[in-house]
Amino acid sequence: MSHLIAPSLLAADFANLKKDIDLVNRSQADWFHVDVMDGVFVPNISFGQPIIKHIKKYAKKPLDVHLMIIDPDRYFQDFKDLGADILTVHYEACTHLHRSIQIIKALGMKAGVVLNPHTPVHVLEDIITELDLVLLMSVNPGFGGQKFIENTYNKISKLNKLIKDNKANTLIEIDGGVTLQNAPKLIKTGADVLVAGNTVFASQNPEQTIAELKQIQT
Repeated sequence: MSHLIAPSLLAADFANLKKDIDLVNRSQADWFHVDVMDGVFVPNISFGQPIIKHIKKYAKKPLDVHLMIIDPDRYFQDFKDLGADILTVHYEACTHLHRSIQIIKALGMKAGVVLNPHTPVHVLEDIITELDLVLLMSVNPGFGGQKFIENTYNKISKLNKLIKDNKANTLIEIDGGVTLQNAPKLIKTGADVLVAGNTVFASQNPEQTIAELKQIQT
């Protein structure tokens, strides 16, 4: 499978959001990455349900919704109703992670787990076969534009081994500080999905940047 690109709408122009949604629709991107922050689990607040409803109205590609919130289970049905195709929850925010994953799947969405930079990969060894994807945070969650954490490559390697050892079909997604410079090494190390925010939307030609990310060969 070729790697996937998921532009992060957190870095889009909120005053011209439809313009940037149309841009992603036209591009070679595969998913829309949508960060939901509550100001409690992370020190920032992003868009909530009303905005996502409008994103879904115009998006022609799957919505990859990343919940950076406490007690995410309360909102699974809401995000299903809003049109989320993929729903990822933080390991650090879920007391009963297995149950959370089963609920997401029962609602008809793909289910993923997010690990913060300090959380080791081995915590997923008992659930890896249940997961459609694992999102590794390569920055501390909450704000865009942060510097990439180099230990991410080591975590990708460990996660890749865990997936293969368990004969799982789990995708590895990377979120934070992804650039045209580090993307080739991320893919070569084992990343399947790259989330790119500022790299895409702050570039002179976002569509071309997405194309360059998509066409990386390793």
